[in-house]
Amino acid sequence: MNDKLVTNLLHELEPVVEENLERHLAITKDWNPHDYVPWSEGRDFAFLGGEDWAPEQSRLDPVAKVAMITNLLTEDNLPSYHREIATQFGLDGAWGTWVGRWTAEEGRHGIALRDYLVVTRGVDPVELEVARMAHMTAGHEVDKNMLEAIAYVSFQELATRVSHRNTGKATGCAIADQLLARIATDENLHMIFYRNLVSAAFESAPNETMRAVVNEVRDFSMPGATMEGFARNSVTIAKAGIYDLRLHHDEVVAPILRMWKVFEREDLSGDGAKARDELAEFMTALDAQASRFVEQRARLLERQAARAN
Repeated sequence: MNDKLVTNLLHELEPVVEENLERHLAITKDWNPHDYVPWSEGRDFAFLGGEDWAPEQSRLDPVAKVAMITNLLTEDNLPSYHREIATQFGLDGAWGTWVGRWTAEEGRHGIALRDYLVVTRGVDPVELEVARMAHMTAGHEVDKNMLEAIAYVSFQELATRVSHRNTGKATGCAIADQLLARIATDENLHMIFYRNLVSAAFESAPNETMRAVVNEVRDFSMPGATMEGFARNSVTIAKAGIYDLRLHHDEVVAPILRMWKVFEREDLSGDGAKARDELAEFMTALDAQASRFVEQRARLLERQAARAN
């Protein structure tokens, strides 16, 4: 996508950004991270004369720990995400206002998750800090054009919503569940904002937008994919049904594609039409792959249950 088209689209979409920013501010509800943390459970660590963390202090099972840490470390890279969207969208006008607002809202997530985990001694805070330092030092950098960026975050925000919501349920803790449900609500509103921008982009540049959507569906990965142990942790999370290929297909990609009516559009030609054909083929393969995973997981769980009995 050439620079001129990018510049034109940024200007064309600014009224849409402004409209959706006003909509977002009208329906979103501010909240305080400290309200979701059981401070009465907190106590000093050894540095201040208390007791350092020990595994038996956590009420989270191993899967919940993995999911909570993965979600938190993903949120931790917010400075890199801010840099990326600020570079793509700029800091002027409605675009810039949204970049700042989005960053401020996302900042609550990491604050609340870390406070919850440290106060309740859910995970080893030393290991958590080591992982945070490593992950944030590595940062997050992508090579996307503007259309690819807004298409990506449309899917990514919804994927994060699903992951947070299911992680909350998996913790077995009513407080964590409430906190992660609150965070998931933010992610859903962010998804709607970006999804609406892509809808408008389809009207202005249908072929280029279709190609961007296909690129992001085909090459999708979560922003935390660069963290150490992410692949192993993702398998654990998928086996637990917190986030897996079936959820990715059914609750993330397919609903957004339906909202954009990509398979019903009559304004595609050339590379746009070709891209849609590629997307249809990819979605069929993804659906089959998701079904195979679910079947394999069911067999694994049956074998584990048989051994337990």
